[in-house]
Amino acid sequence: MKLLSVIVPCYNEEENVSYFYEELLKQEHALTERGIELELIYVDDGSKDKTAEEVRKLHEKDDRVHLVSFSRNFGKEAGIYAGLRKAAGEYAVLMDADLQDPPSLLPEMVRYLEEEGYDSVATRRVTRKGEPVIRSFFARRFYGLMKRISQTEIVDGARDYRLMKRCVVDAILSMTEYNRFTKGIFGWVGFRTKWLEYENIERAKGETKWNFWKLFLYSLDGILAFSTMPLAFVSVIGLIFCLLAFVLIVFTIVRTVIFGDPTSGWPSLVCIISAVSGVQLLCLGIVGQYMSKMYLEVKNRPVYLIKEEL
Repeated sequence: MKLLSVIVPCYNEEENVSYFYEELLKQEHALTERGIELELIYVDDGSKDKTAEEVRKLHEKDDRVHLVSFSRNFGKEAGIYAGLRKAAGEYAVLMDADLQDPPSLLPEMVRYLEEEGYDSVATRRVTRKGEPVIRSFFARRFYGLMKRISQTEIVDGARDYRLMKRCVVDAILSMTEYNRFTKGIFGWVGFRTKWLEYENIERAKGETKWNFWKLFLYSLDGILAFSTMPLAFVSVIGLIFCLLAFVLIVFTIVRTVIFGDPTSGWPSLVCIISAVSGVQLLCLGIVGQYMSKMYLEVKNRPVYLIKEEL
């Protein structure tokens, strides 16, 4: 029998903990027939509800259920990293507690690993049914942008729902960076990956913890972690404005010599100064974002802190 570690990061998911467990066990027979046994690792990311308590109840009746509880909310990326570090199985799979990642796909995913020689099986949504229109629009724009500015493959609609062999898990764990963007890390480590497509499934219970602002910041993390194109953009903008400034200086000198009226045109001068100042602040902001990531990395703080572990 091979062990499959099911990793479930949770933040305020008390309504879904038991429901996910029950739905997962429905696939146990099909997995057992393929020589697969389960361990279930819930990573409580500093929940403010009774998520940890619900996991303890499951642990009392099934010792295959484990709990890793953080001292505070460190974010889903930290939850994924902690779960992978605790996983003991030859295979590991990342899943959401809200059942937007259907457990019914697991037997097929295992088949691809064992019979067709893939190292990992990833999933992507082909529709965004149920999502706000604006959110879906910006999500597609983000994936399109990443495709252009990054050499790392990040697939449109990709979920964190991914089944991996031990070699892939070890490769991901070897990347100990503090600022983590798992979708990019998956693409960066490579390995032979099979993509499974399915239609979007709405949450079983509760509400999503991702609002537009959090998703925007998450997308910035992805851009900064897997592309240096913004820095190149800043350099090009700086060069263009230097050339433009040189042309304007020459124009001003020639105009003064010919017309002798250097004070006219101050409104246009104000507009130019405002535009240049705005571009300078934008460039400083982009460079500052990269520097802030470097600052956090060199501090070498732990990605997460554990308060309780079962």
